[in-house]
Amino acid sequence: MIGQLDAVPAASPASGAHFAFTDRWGGVSAAPYEELNLGGAVGDDRDAVLRNRELAARELGLEPARVVWMNQVHGPDVAVVDGPWATDAAVPSVDALVTARPGLALAVLTADCTPVLLADPVAGVVAAAHAGRPGMVAGVVPAAVGAMVKLGAEPGRIVARTGPAVCGRCYEVPADMRAEVAEIEPAAYAETSWGTPAVDVTAGVHAQLERLGVHDRRASPVCTLESHDHFSYRRERTTGRLASYVWLD
Repeated sequence: MIGQLDAVPAASPASGAHFAFTDRWGGVSAAPYEELNLGGAVGDDRDAVLRNRELAARELGLEPARVVWMNQVHGPDVAVVDGPWATDAAVPSVDALVTARPGLALAVLTADCTPVLLADPVAGVVAAAHAGRPGMVAGVVPAAVGAMVKLGAEPGRIVARTGPAVCGRCYEVPADMRAEVAEIEPAAYAETSWGTPAVDVTAGVHAQLERLGVHDRRASPVCTLESHDHFSYRRERTTGRLASYVWLD
């Protein structure tokens, strides 16, 4: 199976909402991006990235041209989309995508940051958000939920899944940075397994979602820094990117 893609049903198999997360295996990229690098701005060969994106999409039963990507910049901005971008130049610099178009898959790239996938199958609205430490603090996840609500979603119906990310036991930061983050989101306050200041971005994201009324949530148990089956920028610096996908039938 390409990248051991994990397609997870939402509230029920009949809901029509799909979530999927990749690992690093099953693609064509050479070292140090081996193998299933899906990021186009990390120095990998462009043809290899395009081939990897095709392989991953086909494994999920998606048309590669119907997967929508974004230029992620660690901010709070959201784009509402109705179809694929016409050209590479048209891809916006945002950190969340929202759509009400069935069959259109939204993708988010990560290599330690928290990928956040959201779906309201009743309203037919999905979102994908890139929540690194700056984006979580800036409120990209509440912004994505707000954009979904404008399209008819209700927080109590939204299903949320967060994918592989660096965990709070491993994400070491300076003490003043932890204090600054915790002032905005107390749930992100953490300590490494070796006793130094840390930030837990995934915990912060889930706390934000809880306050918004999104109660159906699950988090991946995978820590990207600990797992050599996943890309980790903090571990390797020059490395590939994982992808997380959400779509409705």
